[in-house]
Amino acid sequence: MKLHDLQPAPGSKRSRRRVGRGIAGKGGKTAGRGTKGAGARDNPKPGFEGGQLPLSQRIPKLKGFKNPFRVEYAVINLAMLERFEGVMVTPETLRDAGLVRKTGLVKVLGGGELHRKLTVSAHAFSATAVAAIEAAGGSTHVLALPFGHGRPPARGNALTNR
Repeated sequence: MKLHDLQPAPGSKRSRRRVGRGIAGKGGKTAGRGTKGAGARDNPKPGFEGGQLPLSQRIPKLKGFKNPFRVEYAVINLAMLERFEGVMVTPETLRDAGLVRKTGLVKVLGGGELHRKLTVSAHAFSATAVAAIEAAGGSTHVLALPFGHGRPPARGNALTNR
């Protein structure tokens, strides 16, 4: 026996029934699909899941929002300020020391302890940071936010703008 002699056993392979070819044979008229209804039609609509709520309707949409006025700060703790020898600490000196990655907004938090008398300039301070810097004999200076950061000032309501 050779490969080209192989064939299925007699009677094991039957040709498929061709339905919908008239009333002469089996499968005429409705072609085995019954009468009317979705099962008698051609294809279901894309996304149709048999009456179950489709996935496209089940998944959540548009949850939450992104605040356009969010202000991102580079965070510095008091323990990081301990290394400075000079009296003045600004965002530029922090960047030169490698504590801040770029010229962004800087916020000083009260993590750690400060034993040096420093004058610290930053865009924001936590209340504990201000208390600790002043307790060490230093002072704080809040820098103004550059234009384009934070919420713009209110322009007044419709009644006052007439």
